[in-house]
Amino acid sequence: MTANKEVTDLRSALQLLKEMKNELVETDEAVDPMAELAGVYRYVGAGGTVRRPTRVNGPAMIFNNVKGFPDARVLIGLLGSRKRVAAFFGCSQLDLPKVIYNCVNNPIAPVVVSESPKCREVIHLAADPDFDLRKLVPAPTNTPIDAGPFITMGMCYATHPDTGVSDITIHRMCVQGRDELSIFLMPGSRHIGAMADRASELGIPLPISISIGVDPAIEILSCFEPPTTPLGFNELSIAGALRGKAVELTPCLTIKENAIANAEYVIEGEIQPGVMVVEDKNSHTGYAMPEFPGYNGPASSECRLIKVKAVTCRKNPIMQTCIGPSEEHVNMAGLPTEASIYGMIEKAMPGRLTGVYAHRSGGGKYMAVLQFRKKDHTDEGRQRQAALLAFSAFPELKHVILVDDDVDIFDSNDVLWAMNTRFQGDKDIITIPGVRCHPLDPSSNPQYSDSIRDRGISCKTIFDCTIPFDMKDRFKRAPFMETDPKKWLPDYEE
Repeated sequence: MTANKEVTDLRSALQLLKEMKNELVETDEAVDPMAELAGVYRYVGAGGTVRRPTRVNGPAMIFNNVKGFPDARVLIGLLGSRKRVAAFFGCSQLDLPKVIYNCVNNPIAPVVVSESPKCREVIHLAADPDFDLRKLVPAPTNTPIDAGPFITMGMCYATHPDTGVSDITIHRMCVQGRDELSIFLMPGSRHIGAMADRASELGIPLPISISIGVDPAIEILSCFEPPTTPLGFNELSIAGALRGKAVELTPCLTIKENAIANAEYVIEGEIQPGVMVVEDKNSHTGYAMPEFPGYNGPASSECRLIKVKAVTCRKNPIMQTCIGPSEEHVNMAGLPTEASIYGMIEKAMPGRLTGVYAHRSGGGKYMAVLQFRKKDHTDEGRQRQAALLAFSAFPELKHVILVDDDVDIFDSNDVLWAMNTRFQGDKDIITIPGVRCHPLDPSSNPQYSDSIRDRGISCKTIFDCTIPFDMKDRFKRAPFMETDPKKWLPDYEE
């Protein structure tokens, strides 16, 4: 299958979902963006590492009546199922990593257009005394103890002050005042952080645009990390490759930067040099927001300050948001992870990795299930080399589970079946202690283990649940007859 060329922006993506069964729901019932909206979607389709009860692979949801925002709607869960993402990308769910990685290798650079961009149908300038970000952008507060309203699906676009190279990433941003946002830039993990550091060294602000509500390909493909996309690689070129057409940017009105031309919202601003913000300065809860491991992350005292200059939007704009620990985050973080792992292993041992899944229990980051095919006796042991390559492809990965190609990597019961029948703990566990991983893992702490010297260090572990090649005949699954159940059940759906 080829990329779905019908999807060009958020609204065309929603139109596609309307044509699919049970993939999009809407409500006109009034909802409060303060904790209530996320609380509703927790049940409808959040999934991921959200506390149970929650629904996995539920529909995306549009709230048409958001209290305090009569002209706006809020969309949540757009990318919350792999089925929907595959439809947006025009491929099978299993082939997503391969399709994405092929796009990495065939980038199409974005282009700048200036005539009547859709993102500028309505203009609000911060110089206007009535301007108030808190009343213009319906950013939800996910839980009652959050630092405040967060923008979680903002495509942050900036340019390095020395090289002139631009990049796009996603960061958590908290609305702090009428014209102020805080932005959390985790040290060493995102390219815009390096740009902001350099601008601060030069004593100058860093112009930044924040585009909200765009082509879902941009939202997922902007989440690539080094080494697959090093500093200087503009991830918008991957989205261009997927669509076979360059992503269109447009110049901002108040800053020297570009934004995504067909976005629902664009926030224009500048990261202030040398200014740090306490994330919960308004709420004083001590927490930021729910993060992908399933816990509320601590409020940072080292967020950067964005001084907002303008907000532009489409008429009747759609605010897009996500819940941090949801299945939506799993797909946004996990699919680039899978593509990076696939690409590195495929280069080293072509045709052996038949599937990779960044499991939802790790938020798309901590755990990967690798489906490995041993073609002959010389492949024995190479499955463990593949696991080592996976750790190199994505440094935040903590656990790798290796299974054979007769195991459904998306079915956790099937993966655990392999662990229960093809695994012995004393011979099939490989541990690599003392390796840098991710600081949001609460067990990644010196207080948890003597082997951890600093926060963010973990013991990376391989669980080899593959059959030894010379014993394959003893592990054949029961051979059921192949049938088409629709002959007996016409309405049957897989």
